[in-house]
Amino acid sequence: MDYITIALILAVVGLLFGSFAGATVWRLRARQLVEDKAAGEKVDGKEYKKLLPLTKATIRADRSRCLHCHHTLAWYDLLPLVSWVSTGGKCRYCRQSIGWFEPIIELGMALFFVVSFLAWPNPLTTTPQVAVFVLWLLAGVLLAILCAYDAKWFLLPNKVVWPLTVVATIVAIIRLATAYNTLGALVNLGIAIFILSGLYLIIWLVSKGRWIGFGDVKLGLALALLLGNWQLAFIALFAANLLGCLVVIPGMLAGKISRQTRVPFGPLLILGTVIALLWGGRVIAWYFTFYM
Repeated sequence: MDYITIALILAVVGLLFGSFAGATVWRLRARQLVEDKAAGEKVDGKEYKKLLPLTKATIRADRSRCLHCHHTLAWYDLLPLVSWVSTGGKCRYCRQSIGWFEPIIELGMALFFVVSFLAWPNPLTTTPQVAVFVLWLLAGVLLAILCAYDAKWFLLPNKVVWPLTVVATIVAIIRLATAYNTLGALVNLGIAIFILSGLYLIIWLVSKGRWIGFGDVKLGLALALLLGNWQLAFIALFAANLLGCLVVIPGMLAGKISRQTRVPFGPLLILGTVIALLWGGRVIAWYFTFYM
């Protein structure tokens, strides 16, 4: 198959996984609210009532529903992007606005799948190389869920972080098993873990959790395992902080963000990692060409 055909197939697959990711975010939030309330924590009563129908006990009963009228959605209501466009972004049954969350995450996943393929920095000629690429796409679905959840509720759920870490560990094992210098690759990986997870662990310990959440420490570990290279890890960290500055500084100048405003760092770190893996090698090559 040619590049265009593969890209189109990946776009469709990305839309499907984007729909899955969007639904998973709401189900995770619903179950989180139930667990928090059971633990005696204060929860938003309106949000709790709105999302409670998503917490059915069995997989068979766990059907997608409208968050407003709680009507069970039919298969034609779940077609990625198509259903949203056909109803004008409204529920087919109660006509309440669905919002932009679903189409954004669906389009985002489609774009991620296609761009990852087109910008993939390594050949896809051997089984291990293809396996790493497929695992990267799978990791991207989990990263999308974490990105959306952290952006909305300032939390990185372990139910997603740990599966991501497992996928990232498999990627790291494949890379180590196929490396020309296993010891060098292992040291490289260790430094990457220190950069993206160890530094945050130190900050978390020093601030006693006030400056950064422990979820970012765990996320950093998974991202380092995905990258497997300390130079790429450094680029990811730099890109995340640069993006953070581009968001925070204009907001502070406009008076919309203060020193007390909480800014989720997970999405920035995730985006920085995507940039580092897909284009970091080119940045490194350009750097050495420029200074050699």
